[in-house]
Amino acid sequence: MRHVRVGLVVPSSNVTVETELPALLGRHPSATFSFHGSRMRMAKVSFEQLAAMNAQRERCILELGDADPDVILYACLVALMTAGPGEHQRVEGLIAEQLAAGGSGTKIRSSAGALVEGLRAVPAQRIALVTPYLKPLAEKVVTYLEAEGFEVVDWQALEVEDNREVGCIPGERVMTAARSLDLSRADALVISACVQMPSLPLVELAEREFGLPVLSAATAGAYSILKAAGLPLDLPGAGSLLRRDTLTPAQ
Repeated sequence: MRHVRVGLVVPSSNVTVETELPALLGRHPSATFSFHGSRMRMAKVSFEQLAAMNAQRERCILELGDADPDVILYACLVALMTAGPGEHQRVEGLIAEQLAAGGSGTKIRSSAGALVEGLRAVPAQRIALVTPYLKPLAEKVVTYLEAEGFEVVDWQALEVEDNREVGCIPGERVMTAARSLDLSRADALVISACVQMPSLPLVELAEREFGLPVLSAATAGAYSILKAAGLPLDLPGAGSLLRRDTLTPAQ
């Protein structure tokens, strides 16, 4: 059985991604995973703190590079999307260059890029979103996804600024927000466009209720990690995005 080391660059106040990704990838039938984190200081999800957090990226990559991971996930979706269209490609490229300078061939992914990748894989053109962010930040996420070619038919912002509180948002509040959306034209629902807002138990529940493919930042992140590692894209209980049994070559 193959073992994959996953590096995670996470906000210092984040607790969910380091819970949900191991839970997801621990279900894989032909690989085991270990997770190795480096943290960027951030307590409030605001434009100012997100920009200050992003400035810590190079130090985190240096730390993770010492562990020689197979894949690194830059695990803060909104931090990249608020910087403007195409930012995930720019940052993934900069991280790859930084690691390559030290001779590393680590694959680089980001939560922002993973969501785009997952939505295209479904495939979905018209999407609906639930986010925990303040409305100005949520609007940046919508604009970012529209720049990637998606039509955002409806969205909800729960307007939680404290990132620690985001990690405690109850599932019923997320589902209530999802039920308030107009899904009549949607091809897919993103039940949590944030790696910190808990959602893993909701994905298949929401698929059954709404009759649509349902993704979260966590399931999209798992999809992208598996794809980068060249592993079968098949995890039980993780929604239709990961209900596959084909081997995709590493990219």
